[in-house]
Amino acid sequence: MPLDFGSILFAPEEVVFSEQPHPEKCTHKSAGYLKRASTEQLQEIFNKYASEEVNGVKYMRAGDFIQRYLRFIPEKDFNEESVKLLGGIIDTSKDGLISFPEFQAFEGLLCVPDALYKTAFQLFDTNGNGMVSFEEFVEVVRKTTLHQRMPFNFDGNFIKLYFGKDKKRLISYSEFSQLLHDFHEVYAMEAFRKSDKDGSGFISALDFQDIMVSIKSHLLTKDVKSNLVAAASGGTGGQRVSFPYFMAFNSLLNNMELIKRIYLNATGGNRNQEVTKEEFLHSAQMMSQITPLEVDILFVLCHLLHQTSISVSHEDHHSWFGRIVYSDLQAIAPEQYFKQITNRLAEIKAVSSPEERGALIQVLESAYRFTLGALAGAVGATAVYPIDLVKTRMQNQRSGSFVGELMYRNSMDCFKKVIRHEGATGLYRGLVPQLMGVAPEKAIKLTVNDLVRDKFTDKKGNIPLWGEILSGACAGGSQVIFTNPLEIVKIRLQVAGEIASTTKISALSVVKELGFFGLYKGAKACFLRDIPFSAIYFPAYAHTKAKLADENGYNHPLTLLLAGAIAGIPAASLVTPADVIKTRLQVVARQGQTTYTGVIDAFGKIMREEGPRAFWKGSVARVCRSSPQFGVTLLTYEILQRLFYVDFGGTRPTGSELNVPAVGIADEVKSTNPDHIGGYQVALPIFQGIESKFGLCLPKFKTGFIPVTPPS
Repeated sequence: MPLDFGSILFAPEEVVFSEQPHPEKCTHKSAGYLKRASTEQLQEIFNKYASEEVNGVKYMRAGDFIQRYLRFIPEKDFNEESVKLLGGIIDTSKDGLISFPEFQAFEGLLCVPDALYKTAFQLFDTNGNGMVSFEEFVEVVRKTTLHQRMPFNFDGNFIKLYFGKDKKRLISYSEFSQLLHDFHEVYAMEAFRKSDKDGSGFISALDFQDIMVSIKSHLLTKDVKSNLVAAASGGTGGQRVSFPYFMAFNSLLNNMELIKRIYLNATGGNRNQEVTKEEFLHSAQMMSQITPLEVDILFVLCHLLHQTSISVSHEDHHSWFGRIVYSDLQAIAPEQYFKQITNRLAEIKAVSSPEERGALIQVLESAYRFTLGALAGAVGATAVYPIDLVKTRMQNQRSGSFVGELMYRNSMDCFKKVIRHEGATGLYRGLVPQLMGVAPEKAIKLTVNDLVRDKFTDKKGNIPLWGEILSGACAGGSQVIFTNPLEIVKIRLQVAGEIASTTKISALSVVKELGFFGLYKGAKACFLRDIPFSAIYFPAYAHTKAKLADENGYNHPLTLLLAGAIAGIPAASLVTPADVIKTRLQVVARQGQTTYTGVIDAFGKIMREEGPRAFWKGSVARVCRSSPQFGVTLLTYEILQRLFYVDFGGTRPTGSELNVPAVGIADEVKSTNPDHIGGYQVALPIFQGIESKFGLCLPKFKTGFIPVTPPS
């Protein structure tokens, strides 16, 4: 069965293009620039689909554009009237032929802010005079599937107010846009009046369901649709629905994006915080005119959809005091997106649904995260390695051992002397073993953190703070198996250049000297440093990242870098004493220097000989190294997951997609036609928006029409 686009919504008010289409680019609200197609590119594509030739000039027919190019209506058993009517949108001359100038002009129209309304206007302007008459309006509406289900009264006061009592007034574009905006609401009210046969101000729950499915289908998710009758019982009329309840229900669904903003205002931007009805009402009254009845309905719907433990009283729905989170609102009105910035280099769907996640899929997911974590770790380590070398030499510098020991006055002095005596390459001493070890080290840390977080995350995407801390601690502990050998080899290579020697020290020589067990010297100090570091870092990163996300929950790459850097400051600084002890245990003590037998021994001797300030040596350099390193690492890790997208049915990093939210009910529909370039990249969502936003669904098949129902 051909794909039915009738229930897919595209909200143009959330998409912003340049007011005057630039000859080469049109802009999207968040995604920056969408490059316009050149005349040569458009001409080539036009010639490919044009099937008519008149006097040596090629033209498209309506079917060429609607069916073959846009693929909006199937080519078999199609409704010819619908194809002709839709083709008239681009055929401004109304001669049945689409010329190349018309094809190119429509691409420009798609790049204006009100492209959806202008496209709809051209659908109704059947004679091409730039105005819409009553007859033209009736001609189009009567052909829609909505009118076939529930005929509209064209003799009502609504029509007379717009077209005049004699219906001779012509509607301009700006007036037409308001007509479309009001049309659906009036349609719903008319349907209510027809169902309220005795004029009591009530309709049955089944009539309520029928009206919502017929007229407001584009606002209904599958779950909301299946709970309409149950939701009707939440009204004051028991099994009947009052007119105020009916209006409040529709107003709620129309304003779900505002509802989400009210929630975020109440939680300070936290999408996981539970909100009571009283808290939500307080936020609503501060921000908007959302009524208490609409809030009551919202909480009733959340109860029905998520089966909370609190029951709803049919006699008094005001008595229900539940709690909602952001995911509850998404269940009522999922955020649909028109994505432009997340250009994926690869996209694989490993499972069709989360229920198919078996043991093998979870292992593959961990392997995927491990691989990307290794690459991210290598990038992060390389970026800040010179700072790490300075930090290590500062921490190894001891006072009181013997005269002439102090080589560096401060971190900057150390940096300058390394450049002077060892050259720029001296800043990268020990980088190779660092990269060999940092890849699995960072990979296992990121993988274990994600894995354990998944275990503590509930179905709504919430994770308690203690779960975040424990996940980070597990990640820190697991990395020591890779960290300790790496650290001891790296440190000995980093300090090797401090004193002139004829013996060249290499990573291999250090490994041979230490042996297997020697590589784990100072492991206790590593645990003492890495476990609290990760326990602090990962929760701090998650919360900082959420705070820096935009109003739609998206994190720009710069906010990822900033969140990673900010989280690294407390994590790196607070564990510096453990890092100093680890460095002293792992470095080779030269003649006259104090030696240490373990963590406690090192702590005592450093305290006695150098004082408490010695535990904070290199803290500035450590923060300057760890903070940007983890910022770069986490940035790279998340960007790689965006570029190489694999859907394992599990969790994804929050804020990964640049999304423009719109109330809708279907999965994102992408154009699969590579010939949809320039402005035509938005053509399908625009045509789909005519159907779903305005209810102007034209029958696609000649044998009748396809019922517009939300996809499962």
